[in-house]
Amino acid sequence: MTLRTFYFFSLLFAAFALVPAGAHLAELANKMKLGATEYQTVQQIYRGWEIFGVVVVGALASTFALTIGLRGHPTAFTPALIALLCIVATQVVFWTFTFPVNRMTVNWTVLPDNWAELRARWEYSHAASAGLNAAALIALIVSLLRY
Repeated sequence: MTLRTFYFFSLLFAAFALVPAGAHLAELANKMKLGATEYQTVQQIYRGWEIFGVVVVGALASTFALTIGLRGHPTAFTPALIALLCIVATQVVFWTFTFPVNRMTVNWTVLPDNWAELRARWEYSHAASAGLNAAALIALIVSLLRY
């Protein structure tokens, strides 16, 4: 595969990864105002979103391959590496903060007594991921422009 192909897939998957993350960020302020019952109901709209895992794997693989391919081009390599690290960081955030909340709430079908604290952790972890996904996309664009 050529670097152009890796750029194409890296940019495609980074943009696709920003879609659900951006949606979470856009709805954050309104969701933080919801009561327990309303929040639990709204959370059910995310059933099936695990399919976006394919996008994350694609973003990781294509950006990793791109970064390796750019080792001889320092001005393009550095932003590609930043993009890769941002994508990896979204996974660190997910597995450290988001996923444990999903398990504690059985994907928001059960509300523990500390549901409001768990809601904050879940919502803000998605906001952090949105920022990291946006940074990854921007870094990939910068890398492409410098290539």
